[in-house]
Amino acid sequence: MPRRYSRASQQAVKRTMHERKEGTLRSGRSGKKVTSRKQAIAIGLSEARRAGKKVPARRTTAARRKRSAARRRRAHG
Repeated sequence: MPRRYSRASQQAVKRTMHERKEGTLRSGRSGKKVTSRKQAIAIGLSEARRAGKKVPARRTTAARRKRSAARRRRAHG
């Protein structure tokens, strides 16, 4: 099975996680300090995508909606 994420994209996420821990990671538009682990990962992956590293494309809104609906159906019977 081929890799989904390149080593370079892993490094980008690793760097953003370190920045978050140091308290120096800032969000794009507002410039607020990022404290969320998930947000830090998202920023790292986004930067890797922009740099042309091997990262799977984001799911479309329709695909996310479809997946959450399937989960709800499974949970309720």
